Amino acid sequence: MNLEGISVFQASFYLDILDVFITTWPIWLPVVMVSGLMTTWLTYKRRQWLFTQGSILLEIRIPREVERSPAAMELLLYGIWEDVPGSITDVFLKGRVRDQFSLEIASIGGEVKFYIWAFPKWKNIIESRIYAQYPGAEVYEVKDYSLNVHFDPEKMKISGITTGLVKADAYPIRTYIDYELDKNNKESEEIIDPLVPLLDFMGTLRKNEQAWVQILIQAHRKEGFSRDAKFIPKPDRMTGIKDEIKKIINEDAFIKAKEGSPQSLQNLTSTQTQTIDAIQRNAGKHAYDTMMRVLYTAPIDEFDGMKCPAGIVGSMRQFGSVNLNGIKPLEFIPGITFPWDNFFDENTGKHRQRTHLDAYKRRSFFNVPYKHLMGKPFILSVEELATLYHFPGREASTPAIVRVPSKKAEAPSNLPV
Repeated sequence: MNLEGISVFQASFYLDILDVFITTWPIWLPVVMVSGLMTTWLTYKRRQWLFTQGSILLEIRIPREVERSPAAMELLLYGIWEDVPGSITDVFLKGRVRDQFSLEIASIGGEVKFYIWAFPKWKNIIESRIYAQYPGAEVYEVKDYSLNVHFDPEKMKISGITTGLVKADAYPIRTYIDYELDKNNKESEEIIDPLVPLLDFMGTLRKNEQAWVQILIQAHRKEGFSRDAKFIPKPDRMTGIKDEIKKIINEDAFIKAKEGSPQSLQNLTSTQTQTIDAIQRNAGKHAYDTMMRVLYTAPIDEFDGMKCPAGIVGSMRQFGSVNLNGIKPLEFIPGITFPWDNFFDENTGKHRQRTHLDAYKRRSFFNVPYKHLMGKPFILSVEELATLYHFPGREASTPAIVRVPSKKAEAPSNLPV
């Protein structure tokens, strides 16, 4: 068959394409069938495996005085980092996937609470890590607060966002180390915790309003067929880090080396050098695949559309930097609706609200049933995650944060028995 000179407006063009399609079916049909069967099988087994795991939600009530910097949360995140789902048999026959966690901050009627969602097998480890790093904290297994919200479009509205990074994963966001919280200087009156603006904003919600922040994490690793059932291997983050550093040195340098001479760090500005230092520091730490969701809900007559995304997104801008990275909204919920949506059973806006709520309740993003819903995972190191989610100290003065009522002390040793 010779397609040269044939116009796409000629009927013979489509007949020739159809002829090729029919003639080559012994090649493409088996590939399509095997791929479809494997996808169906893995989807079924992963749903089954995730269902059998169950879940727990731990509420952490922080003490009145938190004397640890966010480095304590960084150590906790190191303790739950696990990138191996199991053997090949576990992956393909049992549907096992890498363990995932959800770090959550929820404002329910203006009360701000901290939660960690996980598989039940992690309960003792998470509890022991929290007690070790935050003396005086209390951990309770509680009923899932999100299950109390049932979407009724006649009575309530939901808005929300999914997030991404402004730049490539290699660039870190502005972390607690950049804010010098790692120094934990108790004498300083200039302590600035970048998480406080978000907590303060969430503490301003009224009685019938709720705002939830969900940070879903899964240990980052190089993905391949044997461990992740991926036909096309996915490299780990070190490849992207090396590429970005080379780009800064070779392409972004303000001073170009003489012809025939290699570019060097000496040709970079101080800001570019600091950027490379931050990238390298971040590269030396464990990392998680990440997705952040935000959800705001209220009765229709009390709903304030400015609180999400504007209010919450605005409370996160301090995590960004011009020369480093930042967090940006990817998808808005409910998003834009179209006139023809009413042709269907429910319009797109209502459908997106219901789906966003259901995905939040299931903590589903890395796997079925809502894999990569409204976004793609990005990579954050334990340092970056500890900046976004940690227990604030005295610099967080908002009374809305639920804390342990009083500091506990051991009983005197000479009490009568």
